[in-house]
Amino acid sequence: MKKGLFITFEGADGCGKTTQIKLLQEYLQRRGYEVVLTREPGCEGLGQKIRDLLLNYDGEVSPVCESFLFLADRAQNVDIIVKRNIDLGKIVISDRHTDSSLAYQGYGRNLDVDRIDMLNNIATSGLKPDLTYVFDIDVETSMQRVGKEKDRMESAGKKFFERVRQGYLKIATKEPDRVKVINAIDSIDNIHKQVVELFVELEEKFS
Repeated sequence: MKKGLFITFEGADGCGKTTQIKLLQEYLQRRGYEVVLTREPGCEGLGQKIRDLLLNYDGEVSPVCESFLFLADRAQNVDIIVKRNIDLGKIVISDRHTDSSLAYQGYGRNLDVDRIDMLNNIATSGLKPDLTYVFDIDVETSMQRVGKEKDRMESAGKKFFERVRQGYLKIATKEPDRVKVINAIDSIDNIHKQVVELFVELEEKFS
């Protein structure tokens, strides 16, 4: 494979993204790939300060303001981390990206999805992930896994997270070639096997 790749992981908190990102990273490194991990919100540097505002600010936050803070973090992540490392031939894995804004601020906060999509394109200069994993999990299980101590986003309520879940499934329906839905209730090993199989399919496209 001659070019770098951009892979994103999506889903509700508690869906197992962190575990599967680590397992994929280890698999890719064993295969000889250089892997860079990043996240949204909270990419290295400025993004960490934006993340703190988004997750821990204890006052009222406008849904539009929330959306623009995520977009600012995204622009920083894409320009400073993602594009530079893809150009170097590395595989960049991001814990959340544009689909989070569509699912959380669009479907979850009931903002205009088409407008968020347009703003995402501005923030990323049109860059799209080569592959997106969506880990689908029912809201009750997700909230149980998160536990009692929740940040501002995790405290949004059951109805909100059900809208988010349905939003992710709608995104996957619209972009089936890029977005792959995985049952997050399955075992860690089975999920990892699916993640690897989907990566190999992507790898073959660029071979």
